[in-house]
Amino acid sequence: MGQHPKDPTEATTAVNRAATQLYDLDNRADFADVRNGLIAELPGPVYSDTDSSKVIFDPAEFDYLHGDVPPPDSVNPSLWRQSQLISIGGLFEVTKGIYQVRNNDIANLTIVEGEDGIIVIDCMAGVESAEQAMKLLREHVTDKPVAAVVYTHTHIDHYGGVKGVVSAEDVASGKVPIIAPGHQFDKYAIGENVVAGNAMARRSFYAFGSMLAPGPQGFITCGIGAVATKGPVVSYISPTDSITETGAKREIAGIEMEFLYAPDTEAPEEMHIWIPQLKALTCAENANHSLHNIQTLRGARTRDARNFARYLDETLERWGDEVEVHYGPHTWLVWGNENVTGFLESQRDTYKFIHDQALRLANKGYTPLEAAEVIELPEPLRRNWANRGYHGTLHHDVRAVYTKELGMWDGDPVSLHPHPPVEAARRFVEFAGADKILAEGERAIAAADYRWAAEILHKLVFAQPDNQRAKDLQADAYEQMGYQAEGPQWRGIFLSAALELRDGIQPPPYVTASEDSILAMPIDLLFDFVSVHVIGEKAADVDLRIMLDFTDHDEQWTMWIRRGVLNARRGRFGDPQLTVSGPKPFLTSVMLKPGASRQLAAGGKITLSGDVTVLETLAGILDEFDPAFAIVTP
Repeated sequence: MGQHPKDPTEATTAVNRAATQLYDLDNRADFADVRNGLIAELPGPVYSDTDSSKVIFDPAEFDYLHGDVPPPDSVNPSLWRQSQLISIGGLFEVTKGIYQVRNNDIANLTIVEGEDGIIVIDCMAGVESAEQAMKLLREHVTDKPVAAVVYTHTHIDHYGGVKGVVSAEDVASGKVPIIAPGHQFDKYAIGENVVAGNAMARRSFYAFGSMLAPGPQGFITCGIGAVATKGPVVSYISPTDSITETGAKREIAGIEMEFLYAPDTEAPEEMHIWIPQLKALTCAENANHSLHNIQTLRGARTRDARNFARYLDETLERWGDEVEVHYGPHTWLVWGNENVTGFLESQRDTYKFIHDQALRLANKGYTPLEAAEVIELPEPLRRNWANRGYHGTLHHDVRAVYTKELGMWDGDPVSLHPHPPVEAARRFVEFAGADKILAEGERAIAAADYRWAAEILHKLVFAQPDNQRAKDLQADAYEQMGYQAEGPQWRGIFLSAALELRDGIQPPPYVTASEDSILAMPIDLLFDFVSVHVIGEKAADVDLRIMLDFTDHDEQWTMWIRRGVLNARRGRFGDPQLTVSGPKPFLTSVMLKPGASRQLAAGGKITLSGDVTVLETLAGILDEFDPAFAIVTP
């Protein structure tokens, strides 16, 4: 079996114990709020729908967080406090007519009870968690049918459980609408999680600690939710009703909802929801009991911090005088007009401060890293628990503002055309000497200079990936950095790095590019997905043209590959060498796995007309992605 995590060093213990003086740990108001309205605790584990013996979430794994337990020396005390709060799950009453299931998944599921039906706002990440949430609702609140589903934004943990809430047939028939923001929800929801999904998934397993065992020396929580479930069924149903402007209203089951369209904030498409008769508001993920990401560590489009502030202020302007409760798709509730407006104002000012101060220092010539090292939130913002870095962190959010506004180059010519990591490492080791680097790494670790130890040992690991002594030392440095981190994603990344340096690459917990997600892709996005599989150098001399007849969509497209590039147009274009006809699911298989085409044709699933050897050529130029590619080694 692999190596066990090591204990925190005396230096890490001292850092974490000293950190208790930085926080108002005696303020227990959130501990009362997080339990307020509890109707029923989580009933127990969530089991996989595809393997009934597989547990994908078990609240008992977090029992060690419960009670008046002081933070262990291996966990930042601020993160320990947040994790104690996040680990409290169950069915809660938000206000009369609104209920929420929290913390059997990374995201919440909210239910608004109307006269003759319920509105479900966000659906969690997996079908199984959503099913458990709906069962709790049915047992303790109401058996009214689902009248509508609302996605607040385009992230997988808010739509992935939709088929645990409503059937695709009820949506297709028009019985149950799915309301979502923007004209291009499918494009952004599916594109983000699938087109770059292999890279994003691997990085997310680091950031969310998916490979770590729960416990004080491993996974704590995700900071904004208990845990991303392990291998859920991720479903998808496309929206049927789009919100594209602020002020749009819908009345469903006697409940009026008014929307504030907030694109290019925490997600490319996002919206806030006001329910006037209940004086209830959600700002989706633009306001949480945590600082959010301006750029995610898993990898996603960089957000606009100024827009966070802009839309929060517009929300306050519209409904701030009336609101009495704020509920979010993550973390817990805020009650009372003064508390809600104070919460939103503090979140607004935090994002605007980060945006404005990052650009102030950029205009003074600071690089992103230099700015991130010196920017601190003002005391009133810094001491507000809701602004602490439990999802995003101040450090990487400042750097993200640079990325959004100024691009990837930091302005220093030395970083414009650097050597790639392995070549730079090889040259560095030749110059400095492996023995000297090991000695310096050991000295730095003994001196608790963990950042420097990790940095210098990285050179040796990349130059000599079989040097286990170097990998073990770097793992020791990363581990202590993880124990000290307030941000759970930083903790997850550092501890996952230590795990893989010691024990090798770990198998992926699950694959995010689910069948539902791929099949839900708009056809134009499907071609984009296939395009990123084309091996450019192999396809450089290929001249290939295929017409695809999507018989279930009554659409014809022509796909061609020339000069190493895949392009596609609607309709017939040029002189296709082959025509493939059939329903979209089978044509998707043809495009991604051309080798299966003859079998599909033999089974009557598709028809082929023309030169079928074109599919052999296509198969020879498509790449496959390893979901466990190397990160901490070359």
